Amino acid sequence: MRDTPKHQGLRNQLVQTLISKGIKDKNVLMAIARIPRHLLLESAFEHHAYQDKAFPISAGQTISQPYTVAFQSQLLQIKQGDKVLEIGTGSGYQAAVLHKMGARVYSIERIKELYLKAKQNLEKIGIRLKYAGYGDGYKGLPLYAPYDKIIVTAAAPYVPEALIEQLKPGGRLVIPVGNDMQDMKLIIKNDKGQISESSHGSFMFVPMLQNKD
Repeated sequence: MRDTPKHQGLRNQLVQTLISKGIKDKNVLMAIARIPRHLLLESAFEHHAYQDKAFPISAGQTISQPYTVAFQSQLLQIKQGDKVLEIGTGSGYQAAVLHKMGARVYSIERIKELYLKAKQNLEKIGIRLKYAGYGDGYKGLPLYAPYDKIIVTAAAPYVPEALIEQLKPGGRLVIPVGNDMQDMKLIIKNDKGQISESSHGSFMFVPMLQNKD
């Protein structure tokens, strides 16, 4: 598969859809417009890649709906050079968007099959993360902590304490919390290390898995 002017046109249409749904961050929209999402999907889904829908990927998981990716990215308020930890690499799409926004991305994936596939996907579109690894997202990635921003791309039953600990003062953590339906939480750690939490709507994610094999 290649990235063609037709694909770019479809991405531009997707950006307009996201704007109509309330996405305002120009950095987010620019990144969505630049990432060839069709190259991260199975070939059977290529013709649907720029619909605002989630699609199946390997190991019973999904590539998130572009609106969800954009919404979480907007909540993070990414600044150039931000050090960002992503929990749940999946297809690599969210990591690619964050990278295009100027973040230094560290990503971990619990499912080895997906971790290996995501590495191939990101190489295919010319993106190199600061770190991509296989591990338990509930433990975060203490080796490279602390982080300016942390994003979780799977449904967690609670906010893992390790992620809060690995967040810098002034940092932001975006995480969907809940079982059947998740509440999108934004957790901010102030300069004194105090935590505040706010809710930003209901979403549906696959469950966040625990315990590395």
